[in-house]
Amino acid sequence: MKLPNAEEQIMKHLWKLEKAFMKDLLNEYPEPKPATTTVATLLRRMIDRGVVGYTQYGKIRQYYPVVKKTEYFAALFKGLINNYFNGSVSQFASCFTTETNLSEKELEELRNIVNKQIDNKKN
Repeated sequence: MKLPNAEEQIMKHLWKLEKAFMKDLLNEYPEPKPATTTVATLLRRMIDRGVVGYTQYGKIRQYYPVVKKTEYFAALFKGLINNYFNGSVSQFASCFTTETNLSEKELEELRNIVNKQIDNKKN
């Protein structure tokens, strides 16, 4: 599931705030801020998709993310790997590590992360 950019921006704000009223969301945007009606329309679509929920307080809604940030990005990466690397994580890793000009330190950090995951799988 890949959200359109405008909806992804709202999700970033909701992940940061955890719960937010419309005024809280609007405060997160830089100037010029989007119209309240625009944000309300986007939120309605996101509710329909099941990625955002809300609690009703009279006429006011407090919004919250239904999808966790880690779940969303994991799904994006799976889609990227499937669509561009024929489902091969090895091809993705090879491209990522050779084409992004990572420093030796960054490569060492990646190796440590991978080694830790290997150890976790063994246990």
